[in-house]
Amino acid sequence: MSALPASRPSLVRLADVFVRYGNITLGGGSATITVLRREILERRRWIGEDDFTVCFALARLTPGTNLLAFCTGIGWITRGLPGAIVALLAGSIPCATMVVLATALFSLWQHVGWAQAAIHGAVAGAVAVTVKTCWTIAHPYVRPGARLRVAVIAGAAFLLNVLVGLSPIEVLLLAVAVGIFLPTARA
Repeated sequence: MSALPASRPSLVRLADVFVRYGNITLGGGSATITVLRREILERRRWIGEDDFTVCFALARLTPGTNLLAFCTGIGWITRGLPGAIVALLAGSIPCATMVVLATALFSLWQHVGWAQAAIHGAVAGAVAVTVKTCWTIAHPYVRPGARLRVAVIAGAAFLLNVLVGLSPIEVLLLAVAVGIFLPTARA
């Protein structure tokens, strides 16, 4: 893992980032992780690329909500157990409250035409955000010597999930096994 930066964030700053970016970013967990990546890795430099990648990969392998696992991992790396607890709570309580309110409003408006049109538009936007998120996460690994490797692994993962019917966790575990045995591509 990457070495910790010289100045670690305070618990208040850590909570602030996860409340603001972990709860207000739209587009699901992957989009939120992309925004958090930009904030904690690129802008604030609280962690390195290796630490981000490990947190992202482990969050994808854990059952349950990947975003919460990711937040907890980043909190752990930056501030240990107190950071993990703060990041988890800051990244979950506000958005859970918003979901309860949105669900209540949806139940009132589910038969209203404009609300249905808004939901269909949001679904289309979510697909676009997901594609952009995939590129943001894969982009650092797409080097001239590794482009074919990344494309083959991504295509195989897609086909194994969609056509063969393997679950996402099975695809990820298989990708881990393949990654262990494939030689590292040189840049």
